[in-house]
Amino acid sequence: MTDRLQGTELKALHGHERDRDLRLDACRGLALWFIFINHIPDNALIWLTPRNYGFSDTSEIFVFVSGYTCMLAYGGALPEQGWATIVARAVRRCWEIYAAFLLLLIVYLAMIWVVGGSNRYLDETNTGFFFRNPGAILVHALILQYAPVNTDILPTFVLLHLSFPGLLWLLTRFPAVALIGSVFLYLMVQMYSWHVPAWPTGELYFNPVAWQILFVFGAWYACDGARRLQKVVQSPVTLVIALLYLTFSFIVTLGWQIKVLEQFVPTAVSDLIYPIYKSHLAPVRLLHFLGLAVVVSRLTPPDWRPLIQPWMMAMIRCGENSLSIYCLGVLLSFLAHIVLVELSGGLAMQIAVSVAGIAVMIMAATLLTWESRLDRRGPKLF
Repeated sequence: MTDRLQGTELKALHGHERDRDLRLDACRGLALWFIFINHIPDNALIWLTPRNYGFSDTSEIFVFVSGYTCMLAYGGALPEQGWATIVARAVRRCWEIYAAFLLLLIVYLAMIWVVGGSNRYLDETNTGFFFRNPGAILVHALILQYAPVNTDILPTFVLLHLSFPGLLWLLTRFPAVALIGSVFLYLMVQMYSWHVPAWPTGELYFNPVAWQILFVFGAWYACDGARRLQKVVQSPVTLVIALLYLTFSFIVTLGWQIKVLEQFVPTAVSDLIYPIYKSHLAPVRLLHFLGLAVVVSRLTPPDWRPLIQPWMMAMIRCGENSLSIYCLGVLLSFLAHIVLVELSGGLAMQIAVSVAGIAVMIMAATLLTWESRLDRRGPKLF
């Protein structure tokens, strides 16, 4: 009886969520919590996040899931709504992310000015350029060539969403060409450092020419890739390879903090994998994410019962509203940093500000979900 009731709850929940794969929103919500914790400088709780235990981090999750959900939302609606409506929706979502970035930038700069004036918290937020030359910075921000620390993934998302109508056209007609073209661009980044210019660093921190491969792969996987790769993903050999690679990544990254572990990594291997550039999405990061994706998909099926538990629903709510919650998390992490600097930097305070920030994110996400159901907005694609 209990099993039947839980099955009924899962079916109802999935139906209510418009058949979205709740695992995606749960992963995205958990990633938001981890990002918030990682954005707080000198926070001991970063040891609870995956950043120190593997080559990739939560950024890869966001980009892949964004491509996947874009394909589900736009590709699924294309036969009924037509190209004109789909392009209009994609452009509107691109504008929403762009507007959110500019609003976050304004509030972020205002908070820094109120708390530290024009001479404090500038280095850790990368806003010294603004307070020395605000006019030039505003121009570069408007054309997506400048972003303070922790906001720099948003310009890349704007560009990726802007390109999605063209990607959708290619995926619906020549999916193999779309994937091969994406791999080609990624290889050009690794070999010749192709990038999108930015100011004053020279290129965007999240290089769209490199990170597009996860976005395209997510869309391709949602389109037809899941069926094509089903046997590969479900193969015991694939699972073993993924676990071995994750173990190798764990040893290497833990060796960055525990020097005694460095001796277990041969010099030839170190020369092969370094440097591990996040900006260009180094191949070892990409492979690590794919390994994690294989393991997670095998261990958590779509009807995984913990998805209906309250603690998991808190993650899902944050994942559903990821753009708003990401922006809120950036501001909350800065406030937490101020508390640790101005009041106390002890472990108890680190735990307190981290837990309080996540609680605020959950409450905000719950309110946003409730409000969105009232006015029946479309699905969240970021």
